[in-house]
Amino acid sequence: MYIVTSEEMRHLDRYAIDSVGIPVLALMENAGRAVAEAAQSHFGGEKRNWLILAGKGNNGGDALVAARHLVEWGHRVTILYAEEPDRLTGEAAVQRNIAAALGISSTVYQTGPFNWRGFDGILDGLLGTGTKGAPREPYASVIKEANESGLPIISIDIPSGLDADTGAVHDPCIQAVRTVALAFLKQGLVQYPGVGAAGEVMAAPIGIPEEIADKHGIKTFLLTDRLLRERLGIERIRLVNTHKGTYGHVLAVAGSRQMSGAGLLCAKAALRTGCGLVTWAVPDQLAGPLIGHVPEVMLAGIADGGRGDWSATSPQDILSWVADKDAVAVGPGIGRFLQGEKWLSALWNGIPCPLVLDADALNMMANAFEKWPRRQAATILTPHPGEMARLLKISVQEVQKDRIGLAREFSLRYGVTLVLKGAQTVIATPEGAAFVNTTGNPGMATGGTGDVLTGMIASLLAQGHNAVQAACLGVYLHGRAGDQAAARLGESALIASDIIDRLSI
Repeated sequence: MYIVTSEEMRHLDRYAIDSVGIPVLALMENAGRAVAEAAQSHFGGEKRNWLILAGKGNNGGDALVAARHLVEWGHRVTILYAEEPDRLTGEAAVQRNIAAALGISSTVYQTGPFNWRGFDGILDGLLGTGTKGAPREPYASVIKEANESGLPIISIDIPSGLDADTGAVHDPCIQAVRTVALAFLKQGLVQYPGVGAAGEVMAAPIGIPEEIADKHGIKTFLLTDRLLRERLGIERIRLVNTHKGTYGHVLAVAGSRQMSGAGLLCAKAALRTGCGLVTWAVPDQLAGPLIGHVPEVMLAGIADGGRGDWSATSPQDILSWVADKDAVAVGPGIGRFLQGEKWLSALWNGIPCPLVLDADALNMMANAFEKWPRRQAATILTPHPGEMARLLKISVQEVQKDRIGLAREFSLRYGVTLVLKGAQTVIATPEGAAFVNTTGNPGMATGGTGDVLTGMIASLLAQGHNAVQAACLGVYLHGRAGDQAAARLGESALIASDIIDRLSI
């Protein structure tokens, strides 16, 4: 499913109207009917008393079409115009005239008491995707009163007051129980805090074919099972005549005395995701105590001067284990140490196969990676917002303001595939594409889940998936396993190893 910015949607609308020849009124009719159907289904098809909030733009025109269909289906409807109806122009004015000719009850908003209690639900058609900044009067007052009414609100395309591109929630902003996105999802509906204001989001086709989005180079997608199969061409088939070498060998450079569990989770997740072999490289002092913890994993003790951490290890010793590996994961639980930047740079330049960097590996590279050469093999970075902030030398709040735009810009600039973790994880590619994940839950906000994801992505790379496929499939399956674990245990009880136990590939 495509996700668009407000500007991209305007271009698609104009192309559909001017080049394809679809009349604006036809698109508006389809949109309004879809909204009316969503409103009716909210109450299980029961006839209700609806208040229709109509602004002066096309969003208001869609609302007026919805009002007409609700009346036709036996609902009681009152239209509340935010401004004088004669301010509506174009197709919205046509819909105003039709509503008036049909005798649909209407009134104009005025500051003062309004009997919101006389209604069962509200349709929000006040402000559309072209609106920028905080709502002004009289829209601000209408929005505040609508929210205070306590009635369920269904928004058309986006909740009024929500930034369609970034998901920023202005003051005030409609708090919807459901949002009907017209034609395509808008970026603001899949980024926080916008997700919280939009309620349940559904996309409604209005007559603009998906092929038009593809033709116009829309490169932001909702990450779903269908997209993995149809757009990314991912097939998970285990051939009969194969052996362990067929499915790749991962080297996990992970864990330390204080955080050995991070390496264990990474290595075990890699195996559970389907690669044939995993070698876990650890500081030599840890190799003995870790023997047998995961019987299927091979251990590589790296000379550490008896310290039990990575500070005294040589990158060349690690690189000596890389020759027959199909993918390498570096970072989970390795800690930070003096000269860590130089240590990691040697691995960055010396590893010839696909590489996944996570956790403290990202923190080590934060001060100098801009100067590092681009790697020829696939490179995937998996930062959480704090690590992303350190990479870019900005605040976490700035990272979260526009996760899609920031992730895309970073990937394009540095030629890496980026997995920006968090609610609605974003995967961005060096080709300018971005994918927003649909799986996962708050229970996954617990130590070790990122280590699991790193192992999964490395495993998929070792099995022959390209960087985009491995990152997208890994993120999707990781979240799905987390959802299954939470369904069994509850979100609060979920721990990282539960995700590994619920993996199904």
